[in-house]
Amino acid sequence: MTTMTAAPVAANHASLTSGKLPKWAPWALLAASFAISAAVFAVAAAGTSLANFNIAGAAIVGILLYMVIITVISSIVESRRKAIDRLMTALVATAFLIALLPLVSLLWTVVTNGLERFDAEFFSHSMRNVVGEGGGIVHAIWGTVLVTLTATVISVPIGLMTSIYLVEYGRGKLAKGITFFVDVMTGIPSIVAGLFIYAVFALIFRPGVSMGFMGALALAVLMTPVVVRGSEELLRIVPNELREAAYALGVPKWLTILKVVLPTSIAGIMTSVMLAISRVIGETAPLLLTAGFTQSMNLNIFNGQMMTLPVFAYNQYMNQGTSPDAAVARAWAAALTLILIVMVLNLLARLIAKMFAPKVSGR
Repeated sequence: MTTMTAAPVAANHASLTSGKLPKWAPWALLAASFAISAAVFAVAAAGTSLANFNIAGAAIVGILLYMVIITVISSIVESRRKAIDRLMTALVATAFLIALLPLVSLLWTVVTNGLERFDAEFFSHSMRNVVGEGGGIVHAIWGTVLVTLTATVISVPIGLMTSIYLVEYGRGKLAKGITFFVDVMTGIPSIVAGLFIYAVFALIFRPGVSMGFMGALALAVLMTPVVVRGSEELLRIVPNELREAAYALGVPKWLTILKVVLPTSIAGIMTSVMLAISRVIGETAPLLLTAGFTQSMNLNIFNGQMMTLPVFAYNQYMNQGTSPDAAVARAWAAALTLILIVMVLNLLARLIAKMFAPKVSGR
């Protein structure tokens, strides 16, 4: 029995003296650093209420203390080079957690506030004749689906054909000019796209006109450069050997693109399209100017104003009516619905990319 219990102790001792810390050591030092920091802040807050305990300060001091301890111990037991590596690892992990905190806080806030109105009425009724509590977002969901789908149908063929031209045919000043304008369009504010579409339709029809198709065009202006840039990079990484093999067999260039290049990169192209949809589906400013807002169901994208989820959330928060609490609850629920739709689109993009990815032999 003594031999069995002495074996792990001997192994740990050998690990400490062999120039390498055991795997449990960093985690133990991290826990000890947080414990020491929490104890110090608890003593500082002694005699006051528990609410005065500074959690953020204790976490920051604990992380800094861990960095100092792990660096010193690693330099003694291991080497200076390994100590610097562990310090950099701690810094990178800390930066990752700091970057993750706003996202976690945002998701937690939206989920906790949005679940209050996640009921059957909310997803089966519109806001027609509703001035206080009740109502729903079915009209906004349909509006978001129709506007985003129309924008996708418009932008994807244009963006994909533009990227094919730039990769397969584009040479000289024209290709450079197209690339420059695509880069400029990628960085334009969304409100500019809405103002552009509104100005065009105001000149053609009348000032103050609003319809779902205008919103779809505004989103298409924002989607097209994203599709072009994503598809262009994916088409460029298709090996030239595949093209040359098709040319050697006498296949014309257009058929090579259709049968060889596009099938090879279709998974990545679908992913870039889904990401472009996710990027524009939450836009509010251009839709306020173009699609407008309404409290009733409208399935005709070419006639009348059309409500969308981001505009619905904005409108409920800004115009709370006779029941402010109910309006704010609807706004949070609409925001949560939009996040869930974006999440489903991203999962769908991953599924499509996996389905259409080229099959590699041996896997």
